[in-house]
Amino acid sequence: MTSKPRGRAKPGAPKPAQAPAPDLMARRDDFIQTFFRKGAQLTEELLKEDDALRSRLRDLESENAKLRSQLRSDNAIRELLSKIEALEAEKRELLERFDGSGPFGGSFTQRFADIESENAKLASLYVASYQLHSTLDLRSILRQLKELLAQFVGARAFAIYLADDGRKQLRAVASEGVPTSALHPVTAGKGPIAEAWTSGHASWVDGDSTAGNVEAPAACIPMRLDDRSVGVIVVFSTFEQKPEFVELDFELFKLLGAHAASALAAARLFAQHGTRIGPLEPFLELE
Repeated sequence: MTSKPRGRAKPGAPKPAQAPAPDLMARRDDFIQTFFRKGAQLTEELLKEDDALRSRLRDLESENAKLRSQLRSDNAIRELLSKIEALEAEKRELLERFDGSGPFGGSFTQRFADIESENAKLASLYVASYQLHSTLDLRSILRQLKELLAQFVGARAFAIYLADDGRKQLRAVASEGVPTSALHPVTAGKGPIAEAWTSGHASWVDGDSTAGNVEAPAACIPMRLDDRSVGVIVVFSTFEQKPEFVELDFELFKLLGAHAASALAAARLFAQHGTRIGPLEPFLELE
């Protein structure tokens, strides 16, 4: 069988495909593996960098929060320090005003002293009035009166005179610091005691009250009841620590002159009538 002769390929006809060479395929596989390996490495590096960036972001947020907290704390401390400085300034101002060094200190200090003195005066007057009217026993009233004269007035030597029933004489019913033999009955018109009894006006010495005596007492306080003198409280002299009478003494003189008279009169009536209580009709008629 005879073979046909090969003819030439027509121009423009496609060439038949040829299989790639073995070394080319190996290079292609190496390139693909290298490309994917580098891509994987790059992706891994990108993921690691992303994790690092996220971690740094968390650190920055934490630091930012700490800074904000510290800033708020610093602001609070600054505000607190400002308040402390303001309070310190106010305290200094108040101290200057009240310790006498400031322009208003003297007036406030004097006003405070005046109020304290007034309160002490009122307390003394209240105690004196309460003591005199706390009992109807004549001896107790005289004892209370003696204590008031010694403690509140500072009397060292004194006597309490009461008028007799005929109102012709004054007789000493209680005394302190002076012998009883020196206390003679007092008649109207003779000496400062009689003058206080008849006139109804108190008298006292100006200045030294420690040098008085029976003939020249330091103070004579009439005890008045319904505009009538029923006796005289006589202070012959005062203790050395009480060299002169002060305003409070004058207030006590007025209180003792009125309240001692009523307390003694009530005690005398009670002593005369005992515990008997009269009928209610006289009180009902007062309506």
